[in-house]
Amino acid sequence: MTHRPAPTDIAIHPLIAGRWSPRAYADRPVAHAQVVALLEAARWAPSAYNAQPWRFVVFEKSRDADAFARAFSFLVPFNQTWNANAQVLIVVLADTLNAKGEPVPNASYDAGAAAMAILLQAHAQDLAAHAMSGFDANGFEKTFAIPERLTALSVISVAHHGDARALPSALAERELAPRARLSLEDIVQFGGWKQTA
Repeated sequence: MTHRPAPTDIAIHPLIAGRWSPRAYADRPVAHAQVVALLEAARWAPSAYNAQPWRFVVFEKSRDADAFARAFSFLVPFNQTWNANAQVLIVVLADTLNAKGEPVPNASYDAGAAAMAILLQAHAQDLAAHAMSGFDANGFEKTFAIPERLTALSVISVAHHGDARALPSALAERELAPRARLSLEDIVQFGGWKQTA
């Protein structure tokens, strides 16, 4: 199931409403040109002072299976189970220092915006993409000699959509369950923050 628009209370753009985090992946390669398009979308994300403090390490199973397998090994076991058919892993990094070597306090925030651009572009290309925090960031940084100024924040796996029924039953249920979010009343206050019970 690739079309699962969010049941929004107010109409929003279909690209945003349609984006979700699938786990059912098909075991077939993603074209390199599609991967490059994901990264081009990230390149145009907004950032404070246009500092662009995002960096990415990309692993494509069809182009370098050994490097892909090494990167895959840093996913936590649960994420490894449903990512068996993942074709691309994109590690999202934040550059914590600017050109003068000064700290960039908003680096993670801006890198998150770039990651969201990847997710939206993947959805626009009818690809399945899922961002994960469940990985060994320290092990990854050491193994792949990531400079100290860069911090690994998340991994985005990418593939073509697969059949949810091929997932373990508990994950298949989650894959097909209705989408839900907190209400606007739960997350938004206008004119200042008022204490609630």
